[in-house]
Amino acid sequence: MSLLLVIILLIVLFLLTASALVFVIGPIMMLTPRRRGEDFYRSKGLPVSPQQLDLPFDSFSFTASDHYSSLSAWFIPAPDPTATIIYLHGVGDNKISGLLLAKVLHENHFNVLMYDSRVHGESSGRYCTYGFHEKFDVKRAVDALKTFEEQKKYRIGPIGIFGTSMGGAVALQAASIEPRIAAIIAEASFATLRQITVDYQKRLLRLPWHFLRNIAMKRSETIAQFKHREVSPIDALKYIHSPVFFIHGKSDAFIKYQYSEEMFAKANEPKSLWLVDHANHSNVHEAGQKEYEEKIVRFYKEWLNPK
Repeated sequence: MSLLLVIILLIVLFLLTASALVFVIGPIMMLTPRRRGEDFYRSKGLPVSPQQLDLPFDSFSFTASDHYSSLSAWFIPAPDPTATIIYLHGVGDNKISGLLLAKVLHENHFNVLMYDSRVHGESSGRYCTYGFHEKFDVKRAVDALKTFEEQKKYRIGPIGIFGTSMGGAVALQAASIEPRIAAIIAEASFATLRQITVDYQKRLLRLPWHFLRNIAMKRSETIAQFKHREVSPIDALKYIHSPVFFIHGKSDAFIKYQYSEEMFAKANEPKSLWLVDHANHSNVHEAGQKEYEEKIVRFYKEWLNPK
């Protein structure tokens, strides 16, 4: 057997093995991300409940748009609230990740609704679809807030949304179909699921081939009943006319800050963009410090004035 034939056979065997692994493991990793729990935050000396920050809160759950998943939520009412912000966490994370920002918003007279996305935190559900189904869960969250207001339980006012990473992508997709969202902040969001999956594949397998992504995507679509091409925050922007504020760390190695630049260019006015020096994917608040908090509060105060 010639050396060339041996090389060809080895390449074919490698491709078949890689394809089989991606076919089996890829959808599991994509649709059921590993859940980050309280221990992760405790190990970093961070709070794991609103009570630890002396924040009043109402713990409740609401039903997702699939009519059976239960989404675990905290509502943090502010003194003399002017508006309400919905907080959306990143992939594998949970509502705990937003507690420090929630305290800042609470101190500036914003209510905060935080909830665990499907198959994250304390919420049930079967699959994560990065906004395809989750955007309708945001509508359910808005419905829950309006119910609070109708029951005169809490004053809600105008509604804004803040999402980080996957949460930013979900926030943009939700705002494109939910006119009750009056202001959007998308932090470290991807532009399309297709592109970010290629980026992830290159980091994980060191392989650039799109056919491996396509194998995992097609299998995932069948399992979770979604269309990955439609998970596209950058396309959703054409339907958003509320103000949008893009934030991204310039040292983000997981989701390129250029994606936020591309979305900013596509977005309708009013819009703004802030690229945070020395910030990576998960420490934008820490890197931006007081300036980060001030910019977020200023944005919401400008665009969520109660009528």
